[in-house]
Amino acid sequence: MKSEFKLTLLSAIFIAGLLSANTLGSKITTLFGVAVSVGIFAYPLTFLMTDAIAEVYGKKKAKQLVWAALIAQALVMVLTFVSVKLPPASRYHLNTEYVAVFSGSLRMIVASLIAFIASQTYDIWAFEFFKRKTKGTKLWLRNNLSTMTSQIIDTLLFMFIAFYGINDKFTVIFILQLSFTYWLFKITLAAIDTPFVYLLVRWLRKEKS
Repeated sequence: MKSEFKLTLLSAIFIAGLLSANTLGSKITTLFGVAVSVGIFAYPLTFLMTDAIAEVYGKKKAKQLVWAALIAQALVMVLTFVSVKLPPASRYHLNTEYVAVFSGSLRMIVASLIAFIASQTYDIWAFEFFKRKTKGTKLWLRNNLSTMTSQIIDTLLFMFIAFYGINDKFTVIFILQLSFTYWLFKITLAAIDTPFVYLLVRWLRKEKS
């Protein structure tokens, strides 16, 4: 499989994970007695992809992917806004539900845009920083340290922008408590994906060697 196609494939997975987290994330499920967004399963894919790409193709390629995804995400936000505002046809009877679902996701997309660019930029920087410190060794450590710390930035920014003040329950203390719980789930997923980082890096390097 061509190296260029592999990079394109991982980029597509990256954007799919990002957009899935934003569009599907308004649904809340319960895991181990804790209410969490279903987007928590999709978003970690983005950090997995950028770490693998940064390891093999370098920081520049990873940054290009992040900015391309940001543009895609902004486009989805504009299209969502237009779709919500357009009047429904007389035979379309689900407009109230449609607006309820996708209007809620608009604020989430804005929150995600800000949290995304901040956390991903930091993640790429941190991954390269730890790579220099470890002289290119200990991929498992670099992957986990960069992702776990960047997830703090992502979680706090997203939670406060998306949910602060939506009702009386979402106070600063409540959001901090939620953020800590979400962060624990995210770093658990980050630890679980470590073998997949090694597999992806080996797969990407196979064509390049």
